Amino acid sequence: MVILNQRLKKVSTFIIGDCLADIGSDHAYLPIYAIENNLVKNAIAGEVIKGPFEASKNNVVEHGLVNRVDVRLGDGLSVIQSDDQINSITICGMGGPLIAKILEEGQEKLTAHPRLILQSNIQSSAIRNLLESMHYNIIEEVILEEKGHIYEIIVADFCEQQPQTLTELELKFGPILLKNKHELFFKKWERERKALQKIKNHLDSKKHSERLNEINNEINLINEVL
Repeated sequence: MVILNQRLKKVSTFIIGDCLADIGSDHAYLPIYAIENNLVKNAIAGEVIKGPFEASKNNVVEHGLVNRVDVRLGDGLSVIQSDDQINSITICGMGGPLIAKILEEGQEKLTAHPRLILQSNIQSSAIRNLLESMHYNIIEEVILEEKGHIYEIIVADFCEQQPQTLTELELKFGPILLKNKHELFFKKWERERKALQKIKNHLDSKKHSERLNEINNEINLINEVL
């Protein structure tokens, strides 16, 4: 049996349907766990680099799941095929801008409108921005800490009708996280505010006026929610 870390275990609780595609699968731990715990019947583990691809394949063989976890080598959502009938897609352990890029570049693979479960390490706002334009509504957000790092999980379902419109604050901080401010929410943004203040202190007001304006705007937004 695969034992997942706290972060991936939380991600697994949002998986729906019979088939999961895990993009950037990291040894195929999540797909193996999902099958061993009867969360799905079949899974695809996508890897873009040969080393992790081989490691994932070996792991699937060791767990006796060759017929149920298909490990594929390819970039982002390109590993998904038209007849896969995927119900959930997970993309975990990356920065928000990279996750958004993977989704944007692979939009044609989302015609069946699977649930998206996205765990970003930084800059989740890039994901929220894109989801809005893709007619995906955020149905859940989680903030958690593991080994000193604070992570966010965004869960989104496709919406045929008018998608939700997020405010500037909701895009940056998360519509659900803003409503239910967890102690980790304060910890994360206080940490972020300190980091921005540090950068600000090292900038020259004449040479870096544009960057200073950006930082001041960010600090003001953080102050508003804290």
